[in-house]
Amino acid sequence: MRDFSWKYFTLTGDVESFMLYKEMNQFGAEGPADSIAGAEDEFEKMELEAESN
Repeated sequence: MRDFSWKYFTLTGDVESFMLYKEMNQFGAEGPADSIAGAEDEFEKMELEAESN
């Protein structure tokens, strides 16, 4: 997920994807599962917004 958010940021320049990448780095692989799931939901919303633009 972290790598995907970075790749999305580098391709689109989307600031929200960069913020997600930073958040994923902050929590790390051992971070709370709820926080990671919430970040995944947020990223899915960003993908849908990017597709609609």
